[in-house]
Amino acid sequence: MNSLHIELKDIAGEVETLTGNVSIDEEQMVLMQERIDLGYKLLKKHAVQSTNELLVIQQQLSKDLQASLDIEEEITATEKKKEQVYIQLSATAGKLSAARVKYARTFSAEVNKLLHLVGMPNAVFAAEVKKKDQPGELGMDDVQFYLDANKSGKPLPVHKAASGGEMSRIMLSIKSLTAKAMHLPTLIFDEVDTGISGEAAKQVGILLQNLSRYHQVICITHQPQVAARGSHHLYVYKLAEKNKPITTRVSVLKDEERVVAIAKMIGGEEPGQAALQNARELMA
Repeated sequence: MNSLHIELKDIAGEVETLTGNVSIDEEQMVLMQERIDLGYKLLKKHAVQSTNELLVIQQQLSKDLQASLDIEEEITATEKKKEQVYIQLSATAGKLSAARVKYARTFSAEVNKLLHLVGMPNAVFAAEVKKKDQPGELGMDDVQFYLDANKSGKPLPVHKAASGGEMSRIMLSIKSLTAKAMHLPTLIFDEVDTGISGEAAKQVGILLQNLSRYHQVICITHQPQVAARGSHHLYVYKLAEKNKPITTRVSVLKDEERVVAIAKMIGGEEPGQAALQNARELMA
């Protein structure tokens, strides 16, 4: 115990000597404590666990600050780039506009020819190209389709002037002219044969068949001249079973079934030999 007491006195003497040589700066101590407190606050504020993570955030904030200081130069550079792009846009839009104006009359004439073939002999279709003040996603033109269905001299926008069946035939005519340039997987026509028969129905069938070379065409029809042009036939019918709700069914017709279905369009539910022969001739 005496030996340990002597050693502890020696240690205590050395500590007093070292303490006497240490200069404590109270102001520096306060500053260090404030820095530590700030560090803890920043860790909590940014939801991180280490000083290294705080340093990464500091670097990113420095970059953002520098970017904001250089914003005027960036705005000036972007404005110059915008002017150059606008010049290119205007030139391209101008070429597109000139092409539209050039072909609008020819396009309208071709559509009118087809409309006369498909049972709209009095229809006058016109494509009108008007320039806009500013170019948009479709160029610097406002293109409108107009229709005068009965030569009234008062053409209206197509969507206001055409009935459902007329609209289908107009779209069929337009798509027939633009089929090669269009990228549509499937085209569906309903009521395209409303109010037509004979030669007009035949021409509709020919247009649909030609269109099917470039797209899948689905056509709902009651005209034998149109149905006979199809490469596949789906027969839609209602099925009424006892004590069950009426359901709609679809069956795929093959070979002679197709002939019979088209013959029924010609001669009724029990077609005769003449109707069957006519159906075969139409399909041939």
